[in-house]
Amino acid sequence: MLNVGALETGFVLDHIKAGKAMTLYHDLRLDKLDCNVAIIMNARSNVMGRKDIIKVECPLDMIDIDTVGFIDHNITVNIISDGEIVAKRKLSPPKRIVNVIRCKNPRCITSIEQGLDQVFVLTDPEKEVYRCLYCEEKYSGHRNK
Repeated sequence: MLNVGALETGFVLDHIKAGKAMTLYHDLRLDKLDCNVAIIMNARSNVMGRKDIIKVECPLDMIDIDTVGFIDHNITVNIISDGEIVAKRKLSPPKRIVNVIRCKNPRCITSIEQGLDQVFVLTDPEKEVYRCLYCEEKYSGHRNK
């Protein structure tokens, strides 16, 4: 049995689909943070069968939690303080995401103006459809990478 030490302060991203932790690691730019990060892949789970877990030893405000909710809103965020879980956050698809995905429409202003933020808004919460704020192009990629 693998044993990864407990965090004193930080957060744990739990219930990540098995094999997807590295994608989340890069999308959240955890490699750019100056803190300890532990990635546990293919851990046994009674609910999911197999899952990934990411433990990060820094404050939650160091990452964009909306990015996590966009990628997979089934991920649980456990906030750790003094070695104990002090809060659990369930995620939902964010209403607006900035610079997480890119508009594929070649006529969109974001294709011409390089410094412009890539902004997508949730236009259909039921079907989880996101559209570009500027040209209304529907995002057709897969969030659960």
